[in-house]
Amino acid sequence: MKSHIGLALAVSVVLSSAEIRAQDLPTVDPTAVGFSKERLDQIAAHMQEHIDAERISGATGLIARKGKVAYFESYGWMDRENQSPMRKDAIFRIYSMSKAVTGVAIMILYDEGLLALEDPLSKFVPEFSEMHVVTAHGDSDSRLSPRFVSARRQITILDLLRHTAGISYEGPRDKNGRDYFDIFHVRDGTATIEETVKRLAKCPLWEQPGTTWRYGYSIDVLGRVVEVASGMTFDQFLEKRIFAPLGMVDSAFHVPEQKWDRLATLYTPNEDGTVRRSDSPAQDQYNKRAVCFAGGQGLVSTTMDYTRFCQMLLNQGELNGRRILSRESVQLMQTDHLGDRPRAGSLIGEDTGFGLTFAIKKSTDATGAQGTYLWGGAAGTRFWIDPENELFGVFMVQILPHRNLKYGDEFKQLVYAAVE
Repeated sequence: MKSHIGLALAVSVVLSSAEIRAQDLPTVDPTAVGFSKERLDQIAAHMQEHIDAERISGATGLIARKGKVAYFESYGWMDRENQSPMRKDAIFRIYSMSKAVTGVAIMILYDEGLLALEDPLSKFVPEFSEMHVVTAHGDSDSRLSPRFVSARRQITILDLLRHTAGISYEGPRDKNGRDYFDIFHVRDGTATIEETVKRLAKCPLWEQPGTTWRYGYSIDVLGRVVEVASGMTFDQFLEKRIFAPLGMVDSAFHVPEQKWDRLATLYTPNEDGTVRRSDSPAQDQYNKRAVCFAGGQGLVSTTMDYTRFCQMLLNQGELNGRRILSRESVQLMQTDHLGDRPRAGSLIGEDTGFGLTFAIKKSTDATGAQGTYLWGGAAGTRFWIDPENELFGVFMVQILPHRNLKYGDEFKQLVYAAVE
């Protein structure tokens, strides 16, 4: 089928990045779009309490409604030890907020007829043509040997988008309790996405494809699918088809040297709830070019860059006259494709659906209307898009690991408390 990539690229580069940024979302008094300014002002006070207690070094929060920015504030320190105030253009490690970007990349190819949701993954990565599923798991205290059965069907593109491929972040274990991802060096980070995906294909699946929601490396695999289907490396595709057209000038798989002073410092929690400067490799690894373009976790971005991405989705696929996705593809992304399938783990419950790379609210409550879609990143970054109320929010912070920390949830709760 004929590709429209060249035509789309030609259209996307008519305007320079500077010209695109000049058309950024207008900022308005929050009362003009239905917010109480007095209540929104409470957000900064709330965050300052966390900063004073050293539970957060710094953060940013943005709310947009009806195509206008109603609130954009920075809090605390970008680097607490050096007393560098948090900047509104600070660059953050967004981890799993990368997934939505990869989902849009896949749907661009879907719009152009280069793939279908029912396509088998093996059409693009032949190594996945014959997969096996573990039916029993060994551990170090048991003589139980894993048993394998053949996968009843192949993994599809849809399975990857909704995390029903049987692929996890923690690999199944052999009879000695060893993680298969360790055995086949899936996580070593030194291989390209092509090689990493081939290694992943050597590992058995947790469940039969299509049966269970299990969070894992599925979206990273889709990064390789984009490369095969488009003929471009994944980083090139994102830059040419999403970042440049939307003016996302600070979004990439690494931070160039001239922007190092804008990369927010990464922190880690102490047992008492305070944070300390992290000594994780992630503190500095984004200062050099990536080898593995991990579409499930590898991007950095800014609050305003991600705002433009969210506004494009809220606009049903376009921003300032530049169409990235068809309306139909955006509708597919924000529709629940999980149904009543069981959920492994605790990230989503029975009351939450899952679309194409993000969770979907099944009912209206105090933090969003039915149909709101959302996701976040391992260091605490969060976004949500509420089509019914024509609003979205982006919250950025850098605390890794961020398990059981609720700062992004608190921001969202305070936002909805300010809706009049």
